[in-house]
Amino acid sequence: MISAAVTLLGAGFGAGLWTVCTAFRPGEVSTDSAGPAAWRLRIRPSRQLVVSAVAAAASLAVTGWPVAGVLAGLAVWALPGLLGRDRQGQVAIERIEAIASWTEQLRDTLSAAAGLEQALLVTARTAPACVRGQVGALAERIRRGQRLPDALQQLAADLADPLGDLVVLALLGASTRQSGRLGDLLAGLAASAREHAAMRTRTAASRARVRTSVRIVVGTTLAMAVGLVVLNRPYLQPFDSLEGQLVLFLVGGLFAAAFVWLRKIAAFSEPARLLAPPAETEAA
Repeated sequence: MISAAVTLLGAGFGAGLWTVCTAFRPGEVSTDSAGPAAWRLRIRPSRQLVVSAVAAAASLAVTGWPVAGVLAGLAVWALPGLLGRDRQGQVAIERIEAIASWTEQLRDTLSAAAGLEQALLVTARTAPACVRGQVGALAERIRRGQRLPDALQQLAADLADPLGDLVVLALLGASTRQSGRLGDLLAGLAASAREHAAMRTRTAASRARVRTSVRIVVGTTLAMAVGLVVLNRPYLQPFDSLEGQLVLFLVGGLFAAAFVWLRKIAAFSEPARLLAPPAETEAA
C-alpha cells in the first residue's frame, strides 16, 4: 500500500513538474488559425486539464484529503500561467512594435508622393509579421473596390488594439479630406508607440525578478509539503480530521488569494479603444 501511494505521489508530482516546465518554454503565436501552432494552442488547455485531474487524483489517493486533491488540481492548472513566461505581455509588445514599424513604412511611402491607397497596397507586402495578415486583408478589400473608410474601419476591428485605432483614425481623416500633415502625424504615432513598447519592456524586466522570487517560494513550499507527506506522515495526522481539512482549506485559500493578487498587480492595464464595438466599450 505504501509503495503504491509513493508511486501515485511520484506520478502526480512528475506530471505537475512537467506542466510547470512546459510553461517556461518560449512559445510562438501564429496568426494563421489553420497552422500547426494554432492547433497546439487549441489542444494545450485539454492537455493541462488532464494533467490537473491526474495530479488531483494522485494527491487524493496518497493523502486521503479531499481539500488536498482540489488544491493540487488547481495548482497544476493555474501555476504554470502565473510562474511561467509572460507570453501575453511579450505578444502585446511585439504587436505595438509591429504597428509602429508599419506606420513608419506608411510615412516613408507617402513621402515618395504616393497616394494613400497606393501606400496601403505597397506596405501590405512588407508589413511586419504580427500585422501582415490584417494589412493584407485591408489591401485585398481595397483591390475588390470597397470604400476606403469602410476598409479602414474593418482594419481597426482586425487589429483590436488602441494604437491601431489611433493610426486608423489618422488614415480615416486623410481618406475623407486632404491632409498635408499626415506624414508628421504618423511619425509622431510611431515614436509614441516605440516609447510605450520600451516602457513595457523595462517594466516586464523588473517584474521578472519578482517572478523568480515567487518561483523560489512556491518551489520550496511544494518541496516541503511533499517531503512531509512522504517522509513524516504522522506529523500531518491533525489534517485527517474535519477541523484539519478546514484549516488546510483556509491556508490554501490564502495562498490562492496571494497568487491572484500577484497576477493582478503584474498585469498591464490597456487603454480603452477609440474604435471599439459598442459591446466592448460597455464592458470596458
